Amino acid sequence: MSPLKVALRADDILADPRFNKGTAFTRAERSRFKLTSRLPYEVNDLDTQCYRAWDQLQANEDALKKNQFLWSLKEQNIVLFYALLSRHLTELFPIIYTPTEAEAISSYSHVFRRPSGGVFLSYPERETLEDDLKSHLVDSKGRKKEYDLVVVSDGEAILGIGDQGSGGIGISTAKAVIYSLVAGVDPSRTLSVVLDVGTDRQELRDDPIYVGWKHERVRGKKYDDFVDRFVSVVADSLGAGTLLHFEDFGVANAQRILERYRVKHPLFNDDIQGTGAVTLAAITAALKVTRSDLTEQRIVIFGAGSAGLGIAKQLRQAMTQSTAGSTTISANEANARFWLVDRDGLITDKTEGVREALGDFRRKDWDAQGVQLLDVVRKVKPTIMIGTSTQGGAWTEEIVKEMVKHVERPILLPLSNPTKLHEVTPENALKWTNGKALLATGSPFDPVDTPDGKYIVAECNNALVYPGLGFGAILAQARTVSDTMIVAASKRLAELAPANADDPRAALLPDFKDSRAVNLEIALAVMAQAIDEGNANVDVEPEKRREYAEGKQWKPEYVEFEYDPEGLD
Repeated sequence: MSPLKVALRADDILADPRFNKGTAFTRAERSRFKLTSRLPYEVNDLDTQCYRAWDQLQANEDALKKNQFLWSLKEQNIVLFYALLSRHLTELFPIIYTPTEAEAISSYSHVFRRPSGGVFLSYPERETLEDDLKSHLVDSKGRKKEYDLVVVSDGEAILGIGDQGSGGIGISTAKAVIYSLVAGVDPSRTLSVVLDVGTDRQELRDDPIYVGWKHERVRGKKYDDFVDRFVSVVADSLGAGTLLHFEDFGVANAQRILERYRVKHPLFNDDIQGTGAVTLAAITAALKVTRSDLTEQRIVIFGAGSAGLGIAKQLRQAMTQSTAGSTTISANEANARFWLVDRDGLITDKTEGVREALGDFRRKDWDAQGVQLLDVVRKVKPTIMIGTSTQGGAWTEEIVKEMVKHVERPILLPLSNPTKLHEVTPENALKWTNGKALLATGSPFDPVDTPDGKYIVAECNNALVYPGLGFGAILAQARTVSDTMIVAASKRLAELAPANADDPRAALLPDFKDSRAVNLEIALAVMAQAIDEGNANVDVEPEKRREYAEGKQWKPEYVEFEYDPEGLD
């Protein structure tokens, strides 16, 4: 590989996390870049630097302090940051993402020191939005910068902690990091954005050191116009090959924004589509154990927000999409397989105040209003129950035992985060079903003892699917992210799950420690689907696709630098 030409020297290169190697600069590089007197004598390799960083990290017992250490490391040395995470993936993922990142975001203004490479687009500065955003798309010499991925949030519905205003930049940054960490998207080709349209959280507006716009959230046409201006700049300036990832938008906006733009641009909403994809995979794996078909299931979804609706739509898509060995039914027949229950009870055609997006799933065969979960379970006798309600402990012993009366192997997916908001714990679910439940949860849990031995609880972690799904779309230069591409991702993930009829205690999803290998397989499946359906701007022969994908993966490794005044800066 040819040396990378870099235009920075001395203190400037040490201050830039893209190029800083710290003690790993070679003797030759130290001479070229005027670093000989700016670094200690010893030259370390990346393994030694990771050992040192891990040792420093372990000195912090508090998870939030570890989170702050890691983000500080990212601002100093990108390669070392990702190398450390890669070597300690299972230990550090909960630190840089849920649950610790939620705590970090909630205290964002109080720990703020300087921006960490994100883009802050604030509604009061809307007249300069185009110029402000475009300023991030060129380097200091005016050369266009190439991006594969833009992650954006408006901070309204963050990780189970709600409206965090401009602190939403934290979730955009974390999601972009995960794309690079487990799928191999080049971090220099990712952009993290927050749309600061105010906050409805009064305590933030009253906080004297809150760094965002202290105003109630902009709604309606003003909000839509602001989002539209943002999307237009991304589409016009970066082109169709750039994936636009929407994250943690509120329930009133998430689905309609997705539907508005997904036919025009490769756009993905993880809360809706990612959650739906990983849930479909877990259910598909569970059905290998029960030896039944998805179209035969009776599915109760407890919690009809963005995640619950996204799951319902993804499962419906799978029921109606023809794949090898599967039964298909019409969309109307599929709708009849779902019962959505929200805080006011079962959603029916008589329920008032239900948002338009839920229309297909309103039950027309129930006369009563406000029917609660227990009565729904008694009448429906569900085979699958999914929780996205954020109501901890809502699945009581009575409800779970009622379900298992009618189903030999009930499939229970309590997906609400964080752990304290899970509808039921795996231990209780297995105890109340005498070890018969098939489980996947929204947070990690230890194996549970059952009468038949230890049951491995799968974590229904979106990061098992969305990075690979997005990377596959990027590889294919997909024009859109189609429903069939998402189903292809789910199907491939389910194929990699350990559980089957001969080993029903195995996990319904792969272990997260294997997430990089898993996401590569998903990327290949998604790329193949995009090419096969004529939705790609590249055409790679099937036998060359793996080599092509692996060649595009970024890896946290140092490369040789050469000084060039016209190089990167």
